[in-house]
Amino acid sequence: MSSPNLLLDFFKRGEADRETRLQAAQGVLAPRAQEQVEILLLLLNDADGDIKKAAEETLQQIPHSRLAGYLAGPEVSDRVITFFAGRGILPDPTAAGPADEESLTVADPESAEVPSVEQVASEKGAPRESAAQQIAMMRFPERLQAAVKGTREMRSLLIRDSNKTISAAVLSSPKLTASEIEAFARMANLPEETLRIIGANRRWTRNYQVIVGLTKNPKTPLAMSLNFLSRLHDRDLQMLSIDRNVPDPLRVAARKKIVASASRR
Repeated sequence: MSSPNLLLDFFKRGEADRETRLQAAQGVLAPRAQEQVEILLLLLNDADGDIKKAAEETLQQIPHSRLAGYLAGPEVSDRVITFFAGRGILPDPTAAGPADEESLTVADPESAEVPSVEQVASEKGAPRESAAQQIAMMRFPERLQAAVKGTREMRSLLIRDSNKTISAAVLSSPKLTASEIEAFARMANLPEETLRIIGANRRWTRNYQVIVGLTKNPKTPLAMSLNFLSRLHDRDLQMLSIDRNVPDPLRVAARKKIVASASRR
């Protein structure tokens, strides 16, 4: 399931804290190539000198041939092509670029490879079958990696992370499936902002089960739930009209729609 560029949007809105920006600038936060390049270009203009320097160093680590192959892809904007042309790197369809769901590089600021989820579990003695224990022992960069590249169980835990960057990384993961979005839509323990992001994504809300989950979720913003009422089937409207877990205005609105529908028959 292709995911939107939520991490990129997160950086564009200026919501990433310094630690997150530094990790991204150093290449530790490595989403797909498109996001990685766009984020690095943003960070070249960061107010923090250390972050600007790290972003520049990470860009310089990317082999020119790999960049040339990436630049020849259909998803690359004219702005990005122009930027690299100024550095003497032009699109080359014959060069080997990254796969659609692969980053251009993953660098570690301490010169050691960022440990994988499995390595973290092995080195720290956590049972491989316990995603919760693995995540509990992870540092921030490792949680980011797990959010983007980890297992389904890890994503189901990390979507609830108190750091908004982590939940954005989960929703940006190229491994994310439609059934996971359906499950997230039903989670009443997710932050309202996360549910708002899901509900604002048109591709995800083409899935009827996502609409049902969001509408029945008491944490979904009320205005969003009310807007989705017109898309619910009669059976789901009926259930919503007697659901004491949702806000009263939503329950009343569902009841009115049922009455209005009955009167037209």
